[in-house]
Amino acid sequence: MQASFQPAVIVLLVFILISSIGLWFVLCQVVKQQGRMLLRFDEIAHHTNGDAVPEPQGLRVGTQFDSFALPDLTGQTVTLEQFRGKRVLLVYWSPQCGFCDLIAPDLAQLQTDFQKRNVQLVLVSSADAEANRKLAEEHGLKCPILLMKESESLAAFQNMGTPSAYLLDEEGRVAKPLSVGANDVPDLAREAVNRRPKKKGLRGDRPLSESRIEREGLKAGTPAPTFRLPDIHGRTVSLEEYRGRRVLLVFTDPQCGPCDQLAPELARLHREHRNNGMALVMIGRGDVEENRRKAKEHSIEFPVVIQQKWKLSKEYGIFATPVAFLINGEGVIEKDVGKGSTEILALARGGLASGKEA
Repeated sequence: MQASFQPAVIVLLVFILISSIGLWFVLCQVVKQQGRMLLRFDEIAHHTNGDAVPEPQGLRVGTQFDSFALPDLTGQTVTLEQFRGKRVLLVYWSPQCGFCDLIAPDLAQLQTDFQKRNVQLVLVSSADAEANRKLAEEHGLKCPILLMKESESLAAFQNMGTPSAYLLDEEGRVAKPLSVGANDVPDLAREAVNRRPKKKGLRGDRPLSESRIEREGLKAGTPAPTFRLPDIHGRTVSLEEYRGRRVLLVFTDPQCGPCDQLAPELARLHREHRNNGMALVMIGRGDVEENRRKAKEHSIEFPVVIQQKWKLSKEYGIFATPVAFLINGEGVIEKDVGKGSTEILALARGGLASGKEA
């Protein structure tokens, strides 16, 4: 009896041992996989907490900036070597960029200081000469403005937003880390001439280094900034006249390709649902005649008003196009900003559905 019992016990013990080893192996794999998942979640959280995209790092300090030869507004070729012996504040720029428009007066005010401190301001732009010339004249900028084609874009500014800037030393090496945005680029300019930030920031009451410009749009629950603006037919349109109704406020630009794709969809929605309790108002910028032509091209029947440069966009805290805000009958922003055609049309349909329910 004992002799027959022992093999069974041994077999049972071996089975338990093998099972334990297998279970341990499985647990180890789960823990390892869980660790990978946690690391991945931590990485995702790092990228989604705050800015969705990490800040660009740019060239390291001390790196030799690549030589370039680009035409200026007169068609003459300008090279980096022409500025040897001077420090160069090289700013990636666009006349269609609202933040560039905002900081242009600050750069213009520093031009005398640049000369005294042996600093050469150079703007590099991918836009056409006329648009750059107009912006420069408007703000009194007298520095070289160099024009890039897409095939000739400087590698140091690839995938960068505007404005972005490098400060180069007298030998064309990067002297300071890359600065990006309407807050940091003017700070870099002031640092180049050893000046502290202004006591009054960009149209505000705080120093530039402390003045944080809203760039992602006002949030839901915020009172919508009011306006009284002329439309393309000369009539004054105000936000106040829409009290008691939802309003979809759409910011566009006649030079904006996605705006052209969105416009006929908005025109169709307005024709089909104009009595469903939601009004449409388009905020254009630029030339009145060009906006009038676009409205006619897309059969737009709702108001198209013209803001002065980016003034109203700044009040709503966003400079991109197309974007839209859904405003309720009490004049409060109902949803976070819609960016691009898909989000804007979703806002419009949501506003129309709410109007039907009401």
